Amino acid sequence: MLVAEDKPLTIVIAADTYPPDVNGAAMFCYRLATAMHERGHRVHVLAARGESGRTYTEVRDEAIVHRLKSHSVPTHDYFRIVFPWEVNRQIDKLLAEIKPDVVHAQSHYMIGQHTIAWARKNKVRSIATNHFMPENLDPFLPFPVWFKKIVAHNSWRDMGKIFGRAEAVTTPTPLAAKAMRERARLKDVLPLSNGIEVGNYELAAGETVSKNAEPTILFAGRLAVEKNINELIEALPLMHSVPNAILEIVGGGEQRKNLERIAAEQKVSDRVRFLGHVSDEELRKAYLRCDVFCQPGTAELQSLVTLEALSASKPVVLANAMALPHLVDEGVNGYMFTPGDRQDLAKKLEKVLQLDEAGRAKLGKAGHRKVLNHAQEKTMNAFEALYRGHKVTMH
Repeated sequence: MLVAEDKPLTIVIAADTYPPDVNGAAMFCYRLATAMHERGHRVHVLAARGESGRTYTEVRDEAIVHRLKSHSVPTHDYFRIVFPWEVNRQIDKLLAEIKPDVVHAQSHYMIGQHTIAWARKNKVRSIATNHFMPENLDPFLPFPVWFKKIVAHNSWRDMGKIFGRAEAVTTPTPLAAKAMRERARLKDVLPLSNGIEVGNYELAAGETVSKNAEPTILFAGRLAVEKNINELIEALPLMHSVPNAILEIVGGGEQRKNLERIAAEQKVSDRVRFLGHVSDEELRKAYLRCDVFCQPGTAELQSLVTLEALSASKPVVLANAMALPHLVDEGVNGYMFTPGDRQDLAKKLEKVLQLDEAGRAKLGKAGHRKVLNHAQEKTMNAFEALYRGHKVTMH
């Protein structure tokens, strides 16, 4: 006979974004659904549909995914929004049929908000996780700065009100937890890493990956304004001691044409390689063949791609902003640069690329040790415990 602790749970993940979307929040939700499915739980996902059309349900390997009717946003290439008057009744109907033991909202916006409200009304346990700051929306709001500040203030207030109804609230980093306590007035916020399967990015025994002839810098992620990839391109011609370094850019997004134009203006088009969206295996190879990974973004709540690069034992050069400083021990596994300062970025990249292979390997090994604190199994154990109603503390 199964005791309550062994019984599989029915879990609903309420997400704004889910694969095939490519971003950190979508990948976390996919990994969470996969891990819980592998542990024997029944997993459902509520997410915005990626194109026009009515709400529908698809059965995937990791979960049953309910794609809600959504609408495009003119200022973003893939983000979709749902209208409450179109989907709230559908969410109510789906949840009543699913009969979840726990719901896990990934933001306080439309889908997460209504799912938490339903859970409270029906006495179902709810967990809430925040993946981004309201200010992250700035580049996509066509309003003056003073109005954006009002939007951000109201969004923080709403986050506190909505997430305050959940039994547990988490976010990927201590920095984000501090911001949520101060700005959303949430008392108990658990910093809980998104987690990463460290072994996925290590070289297998006997494996070799062909490297480029030139020193190689890698960026991976959405080609979005807040990623500041233009600064990385503009730093290339300032690297006088490593004049032949190339930049590989993995990912797609609304900024690609603009970035290609900047590369041409800087006369480095032959040194900037846009690889577009690639498979997981191609991304893994990109990490393993690069000499240094760079994340110039200033709105990172954790940066899964940086964790992946560290897992691949690569030195990193990161913007000194948001949560990124938590991933760098200066001079030990990489360097930080002052956001917006192309000269400083070029200098830090040169520091890594001027090292011999043994010197870079030493930085990479230190980064690999650091990322072990973000092992995915620890994260999934913690979420499973929260789903069962246990108290979780992170050290």
